[in-house]
Order: sequence, then structure tokens, then C-alpha cells
Amino acid sequence: MKAIYVSLLAAAGVMSAGAVQADEALAKSKNCLSCHAVDKKVVGPAYKDVAKKYTAKDEAMLAEKVIKGGKGVWGPVPMPPNPSVTPDDAKKLVKWILSLK
Repeated sequence: MKAIYVSLLAAAGVMSAGAVQADEALAKSKNCLSCHAVDKKVVGPAYKDVAKKYTAKDEAMLAEKVIKGGKGVWGPVPMPPNPSVTPDDAKKLVKWILSLK
């Protein structure tokens, strides 16, 4: 029984890691990582800093900013709109970013 439990936990960890890698790949494919990094400021804030500032209740607002852009929250450089990001992709990206706490 213990072996089954350990196997299930390992499988859940692999599935979770796969989702994180998939969402990072999505961020790369949408050019998000040309201005952001997970753990350091580039042009825009580090995703870990974004995750510290916002919660799950902010997901819809953040998803909209991913698509439409934003300005003034993290400094004078605006984030341009990214119309190639679908609403579903924006939700996935935001959930991934907020998971980086």
C-alpha cells in the first residue's frame, strides 16, 4: 500500500512539473520572456514579484492586462498589448505566474 501511495505522489509531482514547464513554454511562445524573467527584473517586473503582489482574486484583471497591456504599476515603461494571446492563454499564463510565490 505504501508503494502505491508513493507512486501516486510521484506521479502528481511529475504532472505538476509538466504543467509548469508547459506554461513557461507558453510564455516563451508569446514573447513574454523577452521583457520578463521568473526571478529578476528585465524590462518588466520579475514574475515572482508579480506573484507576491497579486492574489487569485486579481486573475481576471491580470489576464486582461496580458492581452491589452498596462502602464504605471511597475514604473514608467508601459507593457504593450499582446493581441496574439487568447483569453484562455492569458488565464493560463496568469495562473502560472501566480503559482511562482
